Amino acid sequence: MNIIHSAIDRPIAVVAAVLLVVLFGLVALNTIPIQLAPDVNRPVITVTTNWFGAAPAEIEREIVNQQEEEFAGLEGLVSITGRAQQGRGRVTLEFKIGTNMDRALLLVANRLDRVPRYPDETDQPTLDTSGSEDNAIAWMILNLEEGNEREIHEYGDFIEDVVKERLERVSGIGRINVYGGSEREIHITVDPTLLARYQITVGDLSRALRNANVSLGAGSIDEGKRRYVVRTEGELSDLAVIREVLVRSTDQAGSLGRVTVANVAKVSFGFKEPSSSIRLMGKPSMALSAERQTGANVIETMAGLKIAIDELNESTIPNAGLTFRQVYDETVYIKSAINLVKQNIWVGGTLAALILLLFLRSLRATLVISLAIPVSVVGAFVAMAMLGRSINVISLAGLAFAVGMVVDAAIVVLENIYRLKEQGYSNARAAYHGAQQVWGAVLVSALTTVMVFIPILIMELEAGQLFRDIAVAISVSVLLSLVVSITVI
Repeated sequence: MNIIHSAIDRPIAVVAAVLLVVLFGLVALNTIPIQLAPDVNRPVITVTTNWFGAAPAEIEREIVNQQEEEFAGLEGLVSITGRAQQGRGRVTLEFKIGTNMDRALLLVANRLDRVPRYPDETDQPTLDTSGSEDNAIAWMILNLEEGNEREIHEYGDFIEDVVKERLERVSGIGRINVYGGSEREIHITVDPTLLARYQITVGDLSRALRNANVSLGAGSIDEGKRRYVVRTEGELSDLAVIREVLVRSTDQAGSLGRVTVANVAKVSFGFKEPSSSIRLMGKPSMALSAERQTGANVIETMAGLKIAIDELNESTIPNAGLTFRQVYDETVYIKSAINLVKQNIWVGGTLAALILLLFLRSLRATLVISLAIPVSVVGAFVAMAMLGRSINVISLAGLAFAVGMVVDAAIVVLENIYRLKEQGYSNARAAYHGAQQVWGAVLVSALTTVMVFIPILIMELEAGQLFRDIAVAISVSVLLSLVVSITVI
């Protein structure tokens, strides 16, 4: 099949094909995620273990060192970085590029189970994958209203249960982080004088509370054809139950004497010490950061987040005596950067058309060649959507570079057609022979441009992932311009 001959004989089909490419390109443009920079996936797993109140040296000895020993033989592991700080241990595992992260997570979880034991007060280790896409797209600040004398950190549970839960329901939000709050807890304030009077130590009191706060299976009872499972429910559910916990039932002389927690201590609700302190314009505050899901459209996600903030500010936040406002919005920078690149594309396309008009000295020829710019650029969005790429500064920069490159093939073909017309060929013959004579050279020229970007397209390193969008945008635009030059022109 001779594509050049078919394009000349069926101009309506060519026009329809161009309209379809432009239509699908516009549809793809509305579906492609919009963000500031491309997603860069790093094969990194972070293991975090919290041990409240422990010193870094203890965390390194009891947690980090043991975990590093178990992780040492993991398949595909490149490096292990351990970090111990007050109350927290963190081990970062970096794997080879191309590692199956689902399998790596499973292997890391299995290795964690091999750790002999952790201190009693240690929380369960958590696994997390990190990457450059985890940067917060928005920051929100909570302040006290005028006249509210309550401590800001005491709203920690309210923020976690109400505000965070509502924001995380926004489509595209992956996680909401809360800073500056503290959880509600039970405080048992011991009176040293009473402890000395009853000859009880703090260890005795702690042991009694620990033993009382258990739920254990106590076996089963067979009665006829039925078996009843027996359990002892001993969980401390409220303050009254805690006050009645028995610490000692006999004194040192062996005589009876019940001593409960209420006899030696005061039991009340309180709040943990906040792990961070935040101030905005000199006022105590709480902060929330929003992270998007990988591949989510930042513009749409931010629009949904603002709607959720407005809903909370209608009644929930004022009723709690708080003010809630957004102080950082990544879409401001995204829109500014994208608008700047769009402006460069328009300016570049206009300058390219003016240069063509200056040298060709024909308005008709300039318009014909300029058709290659919108068709190739808009058609590139279809390939970007199929390949799972996003609209960002890098991909738009590639399209800006391609604006001046997509007219090269069209110029060569049109110039040869014009030359044959000057020799007396008819329009149809000049178009056919003019395109047929140079299509091989135009093809080689386009392929050499595409071949330059093949190393970037197949590179798995972070640099390859970062600049893959520019390679896709330029390669697809140039190849489309080749098709345009031997059909549309």
